[in-house]
Amino acid sequence: MQKETIHHVNGVEICAESFGDPRDPAVLLIMGAMCSMVYWDTEFCQLLADTGRYVIRYDNRDVGRSTCYQPGTSHYSVADLAADAVGVLDAYGVSKAHLVGMSLGGMIAQVIALEYPQRVETITLIASSLYGAVENQYDLPGMDESILAYHANGAALDWTDEEAVVRYLVKGSSLLCGPAHTFEEERVYRQTLAEFRRANQLLSMFNHGLLPSQAMYEGKPADIRVPVLVIHGTHDTVLPFPHAKALVQEIPGAQLLTLEGTGHEIHGDDWETIIEAVFAHTK
Repeated sequence: MQKETIHHVNGVEICAESFGDPRDPAVLLIMGAMCSMVYWDTEFCQLLADTGRYVIRYDNRDVGRSTCYQPGTSHYSVADLAADAVGVLDAYGVSKAHLVGMSLGGMIAQVIALEYPQRVETITLIASSLYGAVENQYDLPGMDESILAYHANGAALDWTDEEAVVRYLVKGSSLLCGPAHTFEEERVYRQTLAEFRRANQLLSMFNHGLLPSQAMYEGKPADIRVPVLVIHGTHDTVLPFPHAKALVQEIPGAQLLTLEGTGHEIHGDDWETIIEAVFAHTK
């Protein structure tokens, strides 16, 4: 594992870290909204690298040690986040990579494949959804109300209280765990504590909720021409399973790997399945 480094790309600073041999095929891990790269668990990254892949993870804008903006402000789009990701590839001297995106990260990956197709070998979309769905074609269910209700309590939290904030975020993560698994409280606590301690400005993560919609991508996922693997849990309460079905229906040739009883998560019980699938998909 190479230590975290700050890269000046696309007019911002992006923090990134790599695992494995740079001579191996590159896999860029793109995390979802409001989460830094620490949620790509270090052990998961190393196991993936051990299959013969050069694994890179990084912090999107407004999380971790990358450029952050004042909480409650909006300064960029998903297309900008896609350009940041390509800048990370440039910083590591990678001309073409396999993209693995979680949730919003999967939507960023779709935009990269559309805007920078020459930089993409394959895409793996984990617990994600279409970016730019054809209007009215898919009646996709929204996030479970219990999650929204829980996070409405965040306004009353003292965000300077490390233990209170970490416990609050860990409890929120527990709501995403599917019935096939036992919530990994200890691991998530470690990740969340690292998130709190390394963030330039923790509350900036909520700026991801202000990302503008971009009408120019409506229907565009159908134009993706790289191999796509969709990995999705049947009990995802953030982006329910019909989102996976829409991805497979809309993107030509996309394949679906169903995780029975899994929620909106990369649970340790599923690591072997996910890593084997990514290895096979990126051959």
